[in-house]
Formats: sequence, structure tokens, C-alpha cells
Amino acid sequence: MNPKIIRKLLDGVQKGSTSIDSAMEQLSTLPFADIGGAVIDHHRALRTGFPEVVLGEGKTAEQIVAIVLELAKKQNNVLVTRVDPEKAARVLPEVSGLAHLESAKSLVLKQEEIAPQGRGTIAIVTAGTSDIPVAEEACLVAELAGNRVTRMFDVGVAGIHRLFHRLEELRQAKVIVVVAGMEGALASVIGGLVSSPVIAVPTSIGYGSAFGGLTALLGMLNSCAAGVTVVNIDNGFGAGYAASLINRE
Repeated sequence: MNPKIIRKLLDGVQKGSTSIDSAMEQLSTLPFADIGGAVIDHHRALRTGFPEVVLGEGKTAEQIVAIVLELAKKQNNVLVTRVDPEKAARVLPEVSGLAHLESAKSLVLKQEEIAPQGRGTIAIVTAGTSDIPVAEEACLVAELAGNRVTRMFDVGVAGIHRLFHRLEELRQAKVIVVVAGMEGALASVIGGLVSSPVIAVPTSIGYGSAFGGLTALLGMLNSCAAGVTVVNIDNGFGAGYAASLINRE
């Protein structure tokens, strides 16, 4: 449930415009709602400041529709990650206002204004163009959490002058998310150039010996640059979320 709605409800009880019985009824579904096949955590926004996010991968279109409609009841913004165009086409007609951001492979339902939350800018950087879908997922999460985001795409180590061209802008960011496949070297390079925390995201991009992102993951975990932390392979959501927590007012 949205913290603003809780505050409004309690204010109504205090002023006498909302009865205790009415408030109790509205609070009865606060912790969670069991809709059969999914148990929706309505309490997460109060605990963490960000509502529950739905992983669309592995779910049917029907399951996604049911979950989104339940989440939407609490007037929060709703995010569903890992949704391909075919599945999105089946979900969109069932939920008014829902949009498919194909670049981020995500569905978004915006029901409330996004208040600025961040102390500064989050820079989200990719080594190559093929890494952009994972990066866009991170961008979307960070933006929905109220952060200013700067995108720096296709500035990998194969042409490092492209990165140096934006180095001053990069150094102004409060948090940096580095998204890279292949050998994952970009995270170490950036970690050695900036004073901000760096969150590295290995992607599954690369030829055979990239092992679906495992090579980039191990390279990032073994970074010799201090201040580099690593999330799981292709986990743009986790990187955007962690960056938002670091950047939060």
C-alpha cells in the first residue's frame, strides 16, 4: 500500500471523516492478498519505499494480468520485468493504462506522480549496444524510484576513447551502474577512474567462452578496482534498485 494513502487514511480517522470500521476494512488487505497462484505483498512499499515488482519471465499472460490488477488496487505504480512482445500483446488489452517498454522488456502502469528521491544522478553505462536491454531495465527501475538517470551507451574497452570523452560527466554521478558482457572489463576500468560506488552488471552477451555471462561475472567479481560491487547476470533490476537505495535522500 502507498504510504501516502496510509497517511491520508489515518488523518481521516483522526479528523473523524473516516470511521474506524472503514479504516479497518481498508487495512485488512494491507499485508498481502492471496489471489490463487500468487500472494501479493502489499506491505512492501511501506517497508522498503518501493512496491513489489513482478518478474514476468515464466508467468503466463493470465497470471500477469491478475497480479497487475491486484497491485493496481493500491494506487502504486506497477512494474513487470522480462516481458517479451508476444506476451505483452496479450496482457496490454486487459489492463487500462499499461504500457510496454520494449527497450527494457518491461510493462509499466503509472498511477502516481514520481517524487524526486535521489541526492544526485545515477549514470548507467554499457560496454556495447547489445547490453542496452539490461541497462534499460536498470534505468527504468531507477527512474520509477525517483532518480535522475544519465545513459552512456556503447563506450566499452574496445574503443576506450569513447568513455574518456564522457569522463567528466561520469565523475559527476553519485552512483554508476556498469553493464557489460564479453570479459566484463569495463567495470574495472570505470572503478579505477571515479570516486562513486560502482555497481557492475554482467550480461549474457558474448561468444562461446563467455559462457552465458559467467566469464563477465567472474571478471567483475575479481575486479582489482576498489568500490566495485556485482549483481547477478542480466540483473538490471537489481542494479537499478541498489543504485536507488545508495542515492536515496
